[in-house]
Amino acid sequence: MLLHTERLVLREFVRSDWRAVLRYQAHPLYLRYTPWTERTEADVRSFVNMFLSWQRERPRLRFQFAMELDGQLIGNCGIRTNMQQPWEANIGYELDSRYWGRGYATEAARELLRFGFEELRFHRICAQCIAENLASAHVLERIGMKREGHLRENEWMRGRWWDTLEYAILESEWKALYYPANDSPEREYSPLLYGG
Repeated sequence: MLLHTERLVLREFVRSDWRAVLRYQAHPLYLRYTPWTERTEADVRSFVNMFLSWQRERPRLRFQFAMELDGQLIGNCGIRTNMQQPWEANIGYELDSRYWGRGYATEAARELLRFGFEELRFHRICAQCIAENLASAHVLERIGMKREGHLRENEWMRGRWWDTLEYAILESEWKALYYPANDSPEREYSPLLYGG
């Protein structure tokens, strides 16, 4: 599986990616809104191995992509669903802090929406972020997602409670944003084109 944006390549993870992931996940700026206070080689190898195991799932419910810029891994992003609600997926992304503020997360997240609606045929895609992580919330708003909720102190990590924000976008809203003349092809609802 390979996706392209204007500047990025989103590709499947390979085992050796752990080194590049550890390089950015060990940085204090990355750790600020995560449950971890540090990242070790063992942690990150396990993290990457989880994504490798998702590649073997049938039906495939989760796609996690290494985000590459000019051949260098700078983060990752993914789209995931479950069999209980196969019409809905959630997206997430993380980026090496050296590349923040340049629109890469927005570019990758926008491609996840396209992939989710056009290729996987979801009806609804949602996302969640820590309320204090304003940059992440702005990414979700820039790609057209609407804030549906502010959950107070529902996430416990790093010794305290955090608020989270809930965002979502419907297929019809996405089409209106990206196909304003309604020139997108109509199709039957058929969630999840997993295959191979």
